[in-house]
Amino acid sequence: MDVVQLLVSGLANGCVYGLVALGFVLIYKATEAVNFAQGDLMMLGAFVTLGLVNPQYLGIPFWLALPLALLIMAAIGYLIDATILRAVFGESQTSVIILTIALGFVIRFVVGVIWGHDPQSLHSPLAGGDLRFGGVVLSVADLAVIITTLLLTFFLFQFFQRTRIGLAMQAASQNQMAAYYMGIPVKRVQGLVWALAGVVAAVAGVLYASKGAIDPNAGFIGIKAFAAAVIGGFGSLPGALFGGIIVGVIEPFAARYLPPGYSQIAPYALLILVLVFRPHGLFAQVRTKKV
Repeated sequence: MDVVQLLVSGLANGCVYGLVALGFVLIYKATEAVNFAQGDLMMLGAFVTLGLVNPQYLGIPFWLALPLALLIMAAIGYLIDATILRAVFGESQTSVIILTIALGFVIRFVVGVIWGHDPQSLHSPLAGGDLRFGGVVLSVADLAVIITTLLLTFFLFQFFQRTRIGLAMQAASQNQMAAYYMGIPVKRVQGLVWALAGVVAAVAGVLYASKGAIDPNAGFIGIKAFAAAVIGGFGSLPGALFGGIIVGVIEPFAARYLPPGYSQIAPYALLILVLVFRPHGLFAQVRTKKV
Protein backbone atom coordinates (compact mmCIF):
# COMPACT_ATOMS: atom_id res chain seq x y z
CA MET A 1 0.00 0.00 0.00
CA ASP A 2 2.94 2.33 0.60
CA VAL A 3 4.01 1.92 -3.02
CA VAL A 4 0.46 2.53 -4.28
CA GLN A 5 0.16 5.69 -2.14
CA LEU A 6 3.45 7.01 -3.50
CA LEU A 7 2.27 6.24 -7.01
CA VAL A 8 -1.03 8.07 -6.52
CA SER A 9 0.56 11.17 -5.01
CA GLY A 10 3.21 11.20 -7.73
CA LEU A 11 0.54 10.88 -10.40
CA ALA A 12 -1.32 13.93 -9.08
CA ASN A 13 1.84 16.06 -8.88
CA GLY A 14 2.90 14.81 -12.29
CA CYS A 15 -0.39 15.95 -13.80
CA VAL A 16 0.31 19.50 -12.56
CA TYR A 17 3.73 19.35 -14.23
CA GLY A 18 2.00 17.96 -17.31
CA LEU A 19 -0.45 20.88 -17.45
CA VAL A 20 2.36 23.42 -17.34
CA ALA A 21 4.28 21.35 -19.90
CA LEU A 22 1.21 21.52 -22.14
CA GLY A 23 1.63 25.29 -22.18
CA PHE A 24 5.24 24.89 -23.30
CA VAL A 25 4.22 22.51 -26.07
CA LEU A 26 1.25 24.61 -27.23
CA ILE A 27 3.42 27.64 -27.91
CA TYR A 28 6.21 25.55 -29.40
CA LYS A 29 3.86 23.68 -31.75
CA ALA A 30 2.46 26.95 -33.11
CA THR A 31 5.49 29.25 -33.05
CA GLU A 32 8.58 27.06 -32.49
CA ALA A 33 9.37 29.39 -29.57
CA VAL A 34 10.07 28.25 -26.00
CA ASN A 35 8.21 30.24 -23.35
CA PHE A 36 10.21 30.01 -20.14
CA ALA A 37 7.63 32.21 -18.40
CA GLN A 38 4.97 29.48 -18.59
CA GLY A 39 5.45 28.47 -14.95
CA ASP A 40 5.10 32.11 -13.91
CA LEU A 41 1.91 32.42 -15.96
CA MET A 42 0.60 29.44 -13.99
CA MET A 43 1.47 31.22 -10.75
CA LEU A 44 -0.15 34.43 -12.02
CA GLY A 45 -3.32 32.52 -12.93
CA ALA A 46 -3.46 31.13 -9.40
CA PHE A 47 -3.10 34.59 -7.86
CA VAL A 48 -5.64 36.16 -10.23
CA THR A 49 -8.15 33.52 -9.12
CA LEU A 50 -7.16 34.03 -5.49
CA GLY A 51 -7.70 37.79 -5.87
CA LEU A 52 -11.17 37.19 -7.28
CA VAL A 53 -12.26 34.49 -4.81
CA ASN A 54 -10.72 35.09 -1.39
CA PRO A 55 -12.86 37.18 0.99
CA GLN A 56 -10.00 39.57 1.86
CA TYR A 57 -9.99 40.60 -1.82
CA LEU A 58 -13.09 40.60 -4.06
CA GLY A 59 -14.87 37.58 -2.56
CA ILE A 60 -16.58 36.39 -5.75
CA PRO A 61 -18.02 32.83 -5.56
CA PHE A 62 -15.48 30.32 -6.88
CA TRP A 63 -17.50 28.95 -9.80
CA LEU A 64 -18.30 32.48 -11.01
CA ALA A 65 -14.72 33.68 -10.56
CA LEU A 66 -13.17 30.73 -12.40
CA PRO A 67 -14.38 31.57 -15.94
CA LEU A 68 -13.54 35.24 -15.28
CA ALA A 69 -9.99 34.25 -14.28
CA LEU A 70 -9.66 32.16 -17.45
CA LEU A 71 -10.77 35.13 -19.57
CA ILE A 72 -8.31 37.43 -17.79
CA MET A 73 -5.43 35.02 -18.35
CA ALA A 74 -6.42 34.55 -22.01
CA ALA A 75 -6.32 38.34 -22.42
CA ILE A 76 -2.94 38.54 -20.65
CA GLY A 77 -1.51 35.82 -22.89
CA TYR A 78 -2.79 37.56 -26.02
CA LEU A 79 -1.45 40.95 -24.89
CA ILE A 80 1.98 39.46 -24.11
CA ASP A 81 2.19 38.28 -27.69
CA ALA A 82 0.71 41.46 -29.20
CA THR A 83 2.84 43.94 -27.26
CA ILE A 84 6.07 42.11 -26.39
CA LEU A 85 6.64 39.07 -28.59
CA ARG A 86 5.77 40.83 -31.82
CA ALA A 87 8.46 43.38 -31.07
CA VAL A 88 11.03 40.60 -31.60
CA PHE A 89 9.15 38.95 -34.49
CA GLY A 90 11.71 37.45 -36.86
CA GLU A 91 14.55 37.58 -34.34
CA SER A 92 16.52 34.51 -33.27
CA GLN A 93 15.13 31.90 -30.89
CA THR A 94 17.78 32.94 -28.38
CA SER A 95 16.29 36.44 -28.23
CA VAL A 96 12.82 35.03 -27.60
CA ILE A 97 14.09 32.71 -24.86
CA ILE A 98 15.91 35.54 -23.07
CA LEU A 99 12.82 37.71 -23.40
CA THR A 100 10.54 35.09 -21.82
CA ILE A 101 13.01 34.51 -18.96
CA ALA A 102 12.97 38.26 -18.25
CA LEU A 103 9.18 38.23 -18.50
CA GLY A 104 9.05 35.56 -15.79
CA PHE A 105 11.05 37.80 -13.42
CA VAL A 106 8.69 40.71 -14.15
CA ILE A 107 5.61 38.57 -13.45
CA ARG A 108 7.04 37.41 -10.11
CA PHE A 109 7.84 41.00 -9.15
CA VAL A 110 4.36 42.27 -10.08
CA VAL A 111 2.63 39.45 -8.18
CA GLY A 112 4.80 40.16 -5.14
CA VAL A 113 3.90 43.86 -5.25
CA ILE A 114 0.15 43.21 -5.56
CA TRP A 115 -0.37 40.16 -3.36
CA GLY A 116 2.80 40.07 -1.27
CA HIS A 117 5.47 37.40 -0.95
CA ASP A 118 3.95 35.39 1.91
CA PRO A 119 2.28 32.04 1.11
CA GLN A 120 -1.49 32.27 0.69
CA SER A 121 -4.24 29.69 0.29
CA LEU A 122 -6.94 29.78 -2.36
CA HIS A 123 -10.48 29.37 -1.02
CA SER A 124 -11.35 26.51 -3.34
CA PRO A 125 -14.14 23.93 -2.96
CA LEU A 126 -11.63 21.37 -4.22
CA ALA A 127 -9.39 21.79 -1.16
CA GLY A 128 -9.75 19.84 2.05
CA GLY A 129 -11.66 16.68 1.15
CA ASP A 130 -10.18 13.18 0.99
CA LEU A 131 -11.29 9.98 -0.70
CA ARG A 132 -10.21 6.59 0.67
CA PHE A 133 -9.79 3.46 -1.40
CA GLY A 134 -8.75 0.77 1.04
CA GLY A 135 -5.54 2.06 2.55
CA VAL A 136 -4.92 4.61 -0.22
CA VAL A 137 -5.88 8.25 0.38
CA LEU A 138 -6.61 10.52 -2.58
CA SER A 139 -7.57 14.15 -2.01
CA VAL A 140 -10.40 15.73 -3.99
CA ALA A 141 -7.89 18.26 -5.35
CA ASP A 142 -5.62 15.46 -6.60
CA LEU A 143 -8.57 13.72 -8.27
CA ALA A 144 -9.59 17.01 -9.92
CA VAL A 145 -6.02 17.50 -11.15
CA ILE A 146 -5.87 14.03 -12.73
CA ILE A 147 -9.29 14.22 -14.41
CA THR A 148 -8.82 17.79 -15.68
CA THR A 149 -5.36 17.04 -17.07
CA LEU A 150 -6.55 13.98 -18.98
CA LEU A 151 -9.56 15.80 -20.44
CA LEU A 152 -7.59 18.92 -21.35
CA THR A 153 -4.86 16.89 -23.05
CA PHE A 154 -7.45 14.97 -25.07
CA PHE A 155 -9.31 18.09 -26.21
CA LEU A 156 -6.13 19.97 -27.11
CA PHE A 157 -4.87 16.98 -29.11
CA GLN A 158 -8.16 16.86 -31.01
CA PHE A 159 -8.05 20.63 -31.47
CA PHE A 160 -4.66 20.51 -33.19
CA GLN A 161 -5.48 17.47 -35.29
CA ARG A 162 -9.07 18.12 -36.40
CA THR A 163 -9.82 21.87 -36.43
CA ARG A 164 -8.87 24.42 -39.08
CA ILE A 165 -7.36 26.83 -36.59
CA GLY A 166 -5.32 24.00 -35.03
CA LEU A 167 -3.98 22.99 -38.43
CA ALA A 168 -3.27 26.66 -39.18
CA MET A 169 -1.25 26.88 -35.97
CA GLN A 170 0.85 23.89 -37.00
CA ALA A 171 1.31 25.31 -40.50
CA ALA A 172 2.52 28.61 -39.03
CA SER A 173 5.10 26.75 -36.95
CA GLN A 174 6.34 24.81 -39.97
CA ASN A 175 6.97 27.86 -42.16
CA GLN A 176 5.60 31.27 -41.19
CA MET A 177 6.25 32.89 -44.58
CA ALA A 178 4.62 30.06 -46.54
CA ALA A 179 1.65 30.05 -44.16
CA TYR A 180 1.26 33.80 -44.66
CA TYR A 181 1.26 33.43 -48.45
CA MET A 182 -1.37 30.70 -48.14
CA GLY A 183 -3.71 33.17 -46.44
CA ILE A 184 -3.14 32.19 -42.80
CA PRO A 185 -3.11 35.25 -40.50
CA VAL A 186 0.11 34.25 -38.76
CA LYS A 187 0.20 37.01 -36.15
CA ARG A 188 -3.43 36.48 -35.17
CA VAL A 189 -2.87 32.73 -34.94
CA GLN A 190 0.11 33.23 -32.65
CA GLY A 191 -1.93 35.58 -30.47
CA LEU A 192 -4.62 32.92 -30.14
CA VAL A 193 -1.99 30.36 -29.17
CA TRP A 194 -0.69 32.61 -26.40
CA ALA A 195 -4.26 33.21 -25.22
CA LEU A 196 -4.85 29.45 -25.13
CA ALA A 197 -1.56 28.95 -23.25
CA GLY A 198 -2.75 31.56 -20.73
CA VAL A 199 -5.98 29.62 -20.18
CA VAL A 200 -4.06 26.34 -19.69
CA ALA A 201 -1.73 28.12 -17.25
CA ALA A 202 -4.73 29.44 -15.30
CA VAL A 203 -6.26 25.96 -15.04
CA ALA A 204 -2.94 24.57 -13.82
CA GLY A 205 -2.60 27.44 -11.33
CA VAL A 206 -6.06 26.92 -9.85
CA LEU A 207 -5.50 23.18 -9.44
CA TYR A 208 -2.03 23.72 -7.99
CA ALA A 209 -3.33 26.32 -5.53
CA SER A 210 -6.14 23.95 -4.50
CA LYS A 211 -3.51 21.48 -3.32
CA GLY A 212 -1.72 23.90 -0.95
CA ALA A 213 -0.45 27.40 -0.28
CA ILE A 214 1.17 29.43 -3.07
CA ASP A 215 3.64 32.30 -3.27
CA PRO A 216 5.36 34.12 -6.19
CA ASN A 217 8.17 31.55 -6.24
CA ALA A 218 5.65 28.86 -7.23
CA GLY A 219 6.43 29.85 -10.81
CA PHE A 220 9.71 27.94 -10.59
CA ILE A 221 7.66 24.78 -11.09
CA GLY A 222 8.08 25.67 -14.75
CA ILE A 223 11.63 24.31 -14.62
CA LYS A 224 10.37 20.82 -13.80
CA ALA A 225 7.58 21.20 -16.33
CA PHE A 226 10.14 22.08 -19.00
CA ALA A 227 12.08 18.93 -18.11
CA ALA A 228 8.82 16.98 -18.39
CA ALA A 229 8.09 18.46 -21.83
CA VAL A 230 11.57 17.52 -23.08
CA ILE A 231 11.37 14.02 -21.61
CA GLY A 232 7.99 13.41 -23.23
CA GLY A 233 8.88 15.00 -26.55
CA PHE A 234 8.70 18.75 -26.93
CA GLY A 235 6.27 18.77 -29.85
CA SER A 236 3.88 16.16 -28.45
CA LEU A 237 0.85 17.02 -26.30
CA PRO A 238 0.41 13.45 -24.98
CA GLY A 239 4.18 13.36 -24.50
CA ALA A 240 3.99 16.46 -22.28
CA LEU A 241 1.40 14.73 -20.10
CA PHE A 242 3.36 11.48 -19.85
CA GLY A 243 6.59 13.38 -19.24
CA GLY A 244 4.93 15.24 -16.38
CA ILE A 245 3.63 11.99 -14.90
CA ILE A 246 7.08 10.40 -15.15
CA VAL A 247 8.69 13.36 -13.35
CA GLY A 248 5.92 13.44 -10.74
CA VAL A 249 6.20 9.71 -9.99
CA ILE A 250 10.00 9.73 -9.82
CA GLU A 251 10.09 12.40 -7.09
CA PRO A 252 8.21 10.61 -4.26
CA PHE A 253 9.90 7.28 -4.95
CA ALA A 254 13.33 8.92 -4.95
CA ALA A 255 12.46 10.74 -1.71
CA ARG A 256 11.30 7.48 -0.14
CA TYR A 257 13.99 5.06 -1.25
CA LEU A 258 17.07 7.18 -1.99
CA PRO A 259 19.28 9.26 0.34
CA PRO A 260 18.10 12.81 1.21
CA GLY A 261 18.40 15.31 -1.60
CA TYR A 262 18.37 12.80 -4.45
CA SER A 263 14.68 13.45 -5.17
CA GLN A 264 15.56 16.98 -6.28
CA ILE A 265 18.00 15.84 -8.96
CA ALA A 266 16.24 12.62 -10.06
CA PRO A 267 14.08 14.31 -12.77
CA TYR A 268 17.10 16.09 -14.24
CA ALA A 269 19.18 12.91 -14.18
CA LEU A 270 16.41 11.26 -16.20
CA LEU A 271 16.38 14.29 -18.51
CA ILE A 272 20.09 13.85 -19.21
CA LEU A 273 19.60 10.15 -19.97
CA VAL A 274 16.72 10.89 -22.35
CA LEU A 275 18.70 13.58 -24.17
CA VAL A 276 21.66 11.21 -24.56
CA PHE A 277 19.78 8.11 -25.73
CA ARG A 278 16.58 9.56 -27.25
CA PRO A 279 17.15 13.27 -27.99
CA HIS A 280 13.67 13.85 -29.43
CA GLY A 281 11.94 12.58 -26.27
CA LEU A 282 10.25 9.35 -25.29
CA PHE A 283 6.97 9.97 -27.14
CA ALA A 284 8.00 12.40 -29.88
CA GLN A 285 6.96 11.86 -33.45
CA VAL A 286 9.86 13.05 -35.59
CA ARG A 287 8.56 14.63 -38.76
CA THR A 288 10.27 16.19 -41.73
CA LYS A 289 9.75 19.94 -41.76
CA LYS A 290 7.66 21.03 -44.76
CA VAL A 291 8.85 24.02 -46.76
